[in-house]
Amino acid sequence: MAKVSFEGVRKVYDNGQVAVHGASFEIADGELMVLVGPSGCGKSTLLRMVAGLEDISAGTLRIGDRVVNDVAPKDRDIAMVFQNYALYPHMTVAENLAFGLKLRGHDKAEVQRRVQGAADALGLTTMLDKLPRAMSGGQRQRVALGRALVREPEVFLLDEPLSNLDAKLRHTVRTEIAQLHRKLGSTMIYVTHDQVEAMTLGQRIVVLNEGVIQQIDTPMALYDRPANLFVAGFLGSPAMNVLRGVLHQDAQGAAWLRLGDGTEVPLGAAMVAPEWVGRDLAVGVRPEHLQPATGEGAFAARIEGIEPVGNEMFVNLRLGAQALVIRVAPQALPQVGQELQVAVRPSALHFFDAASGNRIEAHGAG
Repeated sequence: MAKVSFEGVRKVYDNGQVAVHGASFEIADGELMVLVGPSGCGKSTLLRMVAGLEDISAGTLRIGDRVVNDVAPKDRDIAMVFQNYALYPHMTVAENLAFGLKLRGHDKAEVQRRVQGAADALGLTTMLDKLPRAMSGGQRQRVALGRALVREPEVFLLDEPLSNLDAKLRHTVRTEIAQLHRKLGSTMIYVTHDQVEAMTLGQRIVVLNEGVIQQIDTPMALYDRPANLFVAGFLGSPAMNVLRGVLHQDAQGAAWLRLGDGTEVPLGAAMVAPEWVGRDLAVGVRPEHLQPATGEGAFAARIEGIEPVGNEMFVNLRLGAQALVIRVAPQALPQVGQELQVAVRPSALHFFDAASGNRIEAHGAG
């Protein structure tokens, strides 16, 4: 296996469109790194540059210690799994798994060893004689994974491999990919637009938007300390509530935010810097950190919808012009159209500069 290093890697198309703006980061040997972001953010372009399917406009790309900018795809020792499986329909599972190995001139015994090893690892041993059309989507995706696995490459590249599967199959195959990575200890780069996949699979995550890296960190570090409003809003379901207004604080240290329509939201004893007072801020609060409450610090918001989803409920609220979502355990609540008293957890607030969208920290916070 090998590490993968991006050093100022940039991709500009002939029409002048910049797909990737100077990406610099390293994927460790044996790490499962997820590239995540909305459509058109540059994540698949980065993956295709590692695969050699896209030219690099500037910068240096290394696999291990070797610069691969001008190395042909077949000589990079990588294996790629695509979202559409790309299986040969007239070949059995065994033949699909073996095809690439035979092209590379491996002897019969080595082909058999690798095919059997991949089949064992992915639960395909009883399906080796089946054609792809006789298999479910999840089974076909496992064959696609197996075809990459038999290569025994330095780096696995996975380009939205679950996007064609239904929700149940996505969960199953996602679990299988995580187990496979733990078993192999392989370097894997996984591209997805699905933040749930990113959070559950990635040891670290690269968050991209419009070709620019927004933040790189572990899943929970991204969730707990997003670097900017884009990351804050992209990771988490339901998304983080963002309140925009002017910050105020009384002599006793209690803070509140006055929204644009004059509505005031108590922030309690949130840790704020003195220089923030009187300044336009964006204050983020996760749905689980805005809860039904009474007494000091609570404020009334109108219930616009209640979504029970089994072990929890999402409650959609309206506070003046501001929409809010809270996540609560199943419980009795006022009816839609009535008011609910809620309060924020002051220690769990996120503060961002309103103009730049970047995270700001009070001295001594976190």
